[in-house]
Amino acid sequence: MKIEQIYTGCLAQGAYYVESNGEAVIIDPLREVDQYVQKANTNGAAIKYIFETHFHADFVSGHIDLADKTGAAIVYGPNADPSFPAVIAKDKQRFKAGDISFEVWHTPGHTMESTCYLLRDETDKPVALFSGDTLFIGDVGRPDLAQKAAHLSQDDLAGLLYDSTRKLMALPDDVIVYPAHGAGSACGKNMSKETYDTLGHQKEVNYALRKDMTKQEFIKEVTTGLMPPPGYFAMNVTMNKQGYESIDVVLARGQHELNPETFEAAANETQALILDTRAPEDFVKGFIPNSINIGIDGNFAPWVGALIPDIKQPLLIVADEGREEEVVTRLARVGYDNAIGFLKGGFNTWKAAGKEVDYIDTITDEELASVAKIKPVNILDVRKNSEYLSEHVADAENLPLDYINNAMQAIDKDKQYYVHCASGYRSVIFISILKSRGYEHLINVVGGFKALKAGGRFPVTDYVCPTTLL
Repeated sequence: MKIEQIYTGCLAQGAYYVESNGEAVIIDPLREVDQYVQKANTNGAAIKYIFETHFHADFVSGHIDLADKTGAAIVYGPNADPSFPAVIAKDKQRFKAGDISFEVWHTPGHTMESTCYLLRDETDKPVALFSGDTLFIGDVGRPDLAQKAAHLSQDDLAGLLYDSTRKLMALPDDVIVYPAHGAGSACGKNMSKETYDTLGHQKEVNYALRKDMTKQEFIKEVTTGLMPPPGYFAMNVTMNKQGYESIDVVLARGQHELNPETFEAAANETQALILDTRAPEDFVKGFIPNSINIGIDGNFAPWVGALIPDIKQPLLIVADEGREEEVVTRLARVGYDNAIGFLKGGFNTWKAAGKEVDYIDTITDEELASVAKIKPVNILDVRKNSEYLSEHVADAENLPLDYINNAMQAIDKDKQYYVHCASGYRSVIFISILKSRGYEHLINVVGGFKALKAGGRFPVTDYVCPTTLL
């Protein structure tokens, strides 16, 4: 028997390849499925089942493409109603693969179809639990995402989640828990950086698995502090439930090469959004006017999903040479399938062609301190509110990047702001979006809050009562 966790850091997502005696199972696959096919072929195995723990909200699963390419059956738990052929399993139903079996454990709460798969070895001993978004390491799934579909309140769903977790707690302590997500995912609020653990240890350290916790206490703790889900979540659920265009077609369309002239023409003719994926320190030195920057080396896909409201928005890509396919792939992972081409040769070809170039003004903490001695400065902190509350520059205003599309009216177009995040990634995204919408008086603070604090030139305030521009 072979169990392999295939973890994708940018999505904090875990897919799983499990193999026994020539038959393989894939659990919660990513959209680019050739990696699973190649792995099985290399091992001389056939992929028999594709187990889906639920209709994922934060990424587009590869279940449909993988089934098309391998003939494997897609399996969901009870209550699932997909628009494509799938096995809708019953609670405790078993599926055999080689010498092992998978037992369906229906665990509603995160969603109504949420299901865990209990792996039993050739002796029928419980070995591993693939827990999806029901049970994380350090947390449980959020119960607010499926309210509309389930016609239930988040408290109702949290109550179901309590019952589901107590059902799982009856399993042996040495069972290994393999969740669908880790720290950084928006599907929970307190996830560990560890990506697997024993159930016994989770019973000791996971706040949601306390033996003495009542259902009402569970509901209160699980629902407290939930941030609004990113806007693209609902569309990802729809795609996972109803189907989508083949990843091969999406990749081919997005990797269409465009020279500066055809790139510019495409931008004008299609009303495409120009997405520049270079590092923020490169972007500020020069970029195509009205383009926005979301660097590929940060939490790229989640920020795309959070900040580009229309998942069908045509996109034109500016990327470092050789990274175009990576960009299109990572966009497709969260359902942004309408990339229509990229600038061949990257930004340098645009500049070499004599095309118009825009810039973002920057300032160091030392330079900002000099300005502050002469006149009052407006410092804008675009980190999450929790980061701001933990510590921030005294008198800085907080406008989290997460809510920029709803709250930019709080910024005075005629006022100059010095913008920072933790280190510079988010502040450049923030400024680029506003600059594309006519805000011309935003200056990026190099190094962000880390530099401001380390420089010691600005007083830092610890925890204060919550207050933001929102």
